[in-house]
Amino acid sequence: MEVRWLDDFIALARTRHFSRAAEERNVTQPTLSRRIKLLEEEMGTTLIDRNSLPLSLTPAGEVFLAGAEQMSRIARETKANCNEIREQQSNRLTLATTQTLYLSLYRATLLPFSEEHDIPIDLNLKSTSWVGADFVNALAQGECDLVLCFWHPHMRVAEELDDERFESLVVAQEMLVPVTANDDTGQPLYTLPGKKGQPLPYIGYYENAFMRPVLDHFIQRHAQSPQLVTMNENVHSVSVKAMIKEGFGLGWLPRRLASKSLEHGSLSLAGGRHWQIPLEVRLYRNRQNVQTSLKEFWSLLEQALHAATLKV
Repeated sequence: MEVRWLDDFIALARTRHFSRAAEERNVTQPTLSRRIKLLEEEMGTTLIDRNSLPLSLTPAGEVFLAGAEQMSRIARETKANCNEIREQQSNRLTLATTQTLYLSLYRATLLPFSEEHDIPIDLNLKSTSWVGADFVNALAQGECDLVLCFWHPHMRVAEELDDERFESLVVAQEMLVPVTANDDTGQPLYTLPGKKGQPLPYIGYYENAFMRPVLDHFIQRHAQSPQLVTMNENVHSVSVKAMIKEGFGLGWLPRRLASKSLEHGSLSLAGGRHWQIPLEVRLYRNRQNVQTSLKEFWSLLEQALHAATLKV
């Protein structure tokens, strides 16, 4: 039994005429007659008294009419509710970002901004464990609408994201700073640049991490040539921070990630400003993504950044 058959029967019960009901339902009279016959076969009884003029409902037809009207109403309401949910879901944006930026910038800046403008953003939690190529592929294949990531000209992912397929906004400025745990007197355990005979223990990043090529380039070309011996490597800055706080060595962290620890004294800077590396935080979208809510969000964010009203 199809819902449209119920609506056919309701129209026939109201008009009491096959041709008028067929016209109202925008079908041919034979089609309407066949559907009514199918309903009667389904119910196992006659619903229409075809011998009366105008047509009338049999006692079973009267009972069926009440049920048909209720089922038709429920079907319309259910369809409307499903369409509303589908529309709401289609308007939600999906963002992918690193674990570090999720903790330090997304929750503090982009999420409140999206809530303020009533444009929902869902975080792809899987993305917090991704490496650079994963973000590029997800954005290119439509698995996410937005990608929030660090940018530096020596990051390998920068070249892939900065092509004609994608568009970006600089959301914030960041600084990669060298940090170390403190000794019992509150002084830094390790201080750059170190000595040749006594290299400093270094907590670095894996080869496929965002920060690795940036730090490699910086360390190799720094005027003072830091003396480091790698003790441990990680993909994420959060893991690097944990190792540094335990006193295993020094390492570079995004300033926002280290700020509270620096303020509370559990970490200290391991070197002056000439050991710091400027970064950008960029938000990317695929130019071919024509979702209305994405266009609206992008335009509003662009305006806020231009007016310097976005709190970062």
